[in-house]
Amino acid sequence: MSLADLTLADAIAVGRDGGAAALLEACLERLQMVQPKLNAAIWVDAQAARDVAARMPRNGALPGIPLAHKDMYYQAGKPCTCGSAIRRDFVPTITATVIERLESAGSFTFAGLNMAEFAQNPTGHNAAFGDCKNPWNTDYITGGSSSGSGAAVAAGATFASLGSDTGGSIRLPAAACGVTGLKPTQTRVSRRGVMPLSFSADNAGPLARNARDCAIMLQVIAGHDPADPTSAAEPVPDYMAALTGDVRGLRIGIPTGALMTAADPQVQAAIEAACAVLAARGAVISRIDLPLMEAINTYVGIVSRVEGATIHARWMRGRAQDYAPHLAARLYAGAAIPGTYYVEALSRRGAILRAFAAEVFGQVDLIATPTIPTLLPTRAATDVDRFAQGEGDGGVVARFNAVSVNTRPFNYLGLPAISLNCGFDSNGLPIGLQLAARPFDEAILLCAADAYQRDTDFHSRMPPIA
Repeated sequence: MSLADLTLADAIAVGRDGGAAALLEACLERLQMVQPKLNAAIWVDAQAARDVAARMPRNGALPGIPLAHKDMYYQAGKPCTCGSAIRRDFVPTITATVIERLESAGSFTFAGLNMAEFAQNPTGHNAAFGDCKNPWNTDYITGGSSSGSGAAVAAGATFASLGSDTGGSIRLPAAACGVTGLKPTQTRVSRRGVMPLSFSADNAGPLARNARDCAIMLQVIAGHDPADPTSAAEPVPDYMAALTGDVRGLRIGIPTGALMTAADPQVQAAIEAACAVLAARGAVISRIDLPLMEAINTYVGIVSRVEGATIHARWMRGRAQDYAPHLAARLYAGAAIPGTYYVEALSRRGAILRAFAAEVFGQVDLIATPTIPTLLPTRAATDVDRFAQGEGDGGVVARFNAVSVNTRPFNYLGLPAISLNCGFDSNGLPIGLQLAARPFDEAILLCAADAYQRDTDFHSRMPPIA
């Protein structure tokens, strides 16, 4: 067994014993092995990482732990492409707060991971740097936009990774690649020094091999940041202490509406079976109606498109040809949405969240849905750029959009949500269980996910490429 196959929790023990260099070499060796097939990394700085590993202290929450992150986290003096042609040569002069916190805990970065261009698609296609490929079957999507993070964690090329989530971009690659991904509550984690996509919906969070590893990562990065006035001042609980395995009396609601009923039968069966595992531990499973879903789905699209168009307005005026066709089309459409619609979508957000929370969380503690409701599609079947150029069938756009239909609502609501592997479909590809909770209740998500993983082994299975 390679050190690269360790969980983050086990790697920490090695790092504490002075094994930073050995951990790094194991990750670099694994990445070198899988990169030609997966295209999971955009850049690797092996020598700089070796120099850091040689002098790493043995203390902190992440002592000597080498990590690779989605290539949109600024690190002073290191490249940050954001998966785009426009920022191919961009080198930031600041370092993201979350990277600083990880470094203060003892970790260091050795690579920037592939991603959808400017974090704006749910599949992981990338015209500038090439698609990231699924380690379970390279013909299939990795999920986006944190595609490299999902693939690299699944393949054992990094012990954990920071992704970002504006409409599902942590949870989708976690589901597609068979790992665990946590979108924290909106404002729980600082976004300073992270390339934005949507001011009102962006989230930074971890992907790792299990819930315990996600808890370790979240413990380090969560909390108020004076340099990010949008970050919450809510106290950060002890996430590791929450991993008791005790879910007795925990109320879990399975939606009666489209988030569940529109899913493929194989996916539905996997979600039901996962909930049965938690029920065997004492959780109480019920059916629940989710209110206001039509408004939520409408408003989340308006907010993300308008804010994305605003962020990219200058480049779209001067460098529109440097965007992938599907992304340019999205940004042009965002610029055409009336300001009154955008203000309406923002102004009603608080009232909708209060009404949703009162009705739903008055009955249950967690919502359980599929992360991706369909069987995982192939990259070819969801290549919207080829369709825009006259190739492929008319179902491409529908398949592309269907990938994130279950994750987007929780971004508009700002709720924390986690995705974990709960089985495999008839193609041998992972199926994701998504759990969502009240604002700032990440601890209960991690507790439930960890309890499920104590009784199953889906999260510990490695893809053939590793």
